[in-house]
Amino acid sequence: MKQVYSGKTKDVYELENGHYLLKFKDDVTGEDGVFDPGANTVGLSIEGAGKAGLKVTQFFFEKFKEKNIPTHYVDANVDSREMTVVPATVFGEGLEVICRFRAVGSFLRRYGKYAEEGQQLDAFVEVTLKDDERGDPPISRDALDMLGILSQEEYEELKSLTKEISHTVKEELAKKGMELYDIKLEFGRDADHRIILIDEISGGNMRVYKDGEYIHPLELEKLLLDSSSVK
Repeated sequence: MKQVYSGKTKDVYELENGHYLLKFKDDVTGEDGVFDPGANTVGLSIEGAGKAGLKVTQFFFEKFKEKNIPTHYVDANVDSREMTVVPATVFGEGLEVICRFRAVGSFLRRYGKYAEEGQQLDAFVEVTLKDDERGDPPISRDALDMLGILSQEEYEELKSLTKEISHTVKEELAKKGMELYDIKLEFGRDADHRIILIDEISGGNMRVYKDGEYIHPLELEKLLLDSSSVK
């Protein structure tokens, strides 16, 4: 295997068959030792976070496969914290797509003059550039088109996929008495130029609450995958 990238929470290797291998780390995003899925820096390392993140990711990607939602997922080996994926090309230098069901995190920091913490949002979708130096700035549909990153038509497809994926995650969490507040997704184009979901779906890129209390990523994995944990 040839390592081609080392990210905040995963390392990426190129395989001989043209696929790629994602190796999940125990590092999570945050600041000053406090976990924050919206942060653009590694804040801390949590033992078991990599394996827990992959278990949740595998669970959801299998659900997406059942619904014929296009993703880069091929298979996963939880014990070795590895997921095999098909290659994909990101938009520009990478986009993050957030779907918000409640006002928390950066949404509240930006719009707190008008929004109340935790207020209901109707699956609000926003796109940010992956740009650590500039704090992952939000970008509009028109700007994405004008800058040649994403066409107007692709934006609408991206938005539709984001809502379908986010509602699927929300419904699965609700079965275990949990509520999805927001989730951060990444997309790319596959070899056939289809827009597909890439990266991961885990407690590390979503905020989930139960009875008004935030669920830690490791606890989320236990609550979601424990067959005895039902609403």
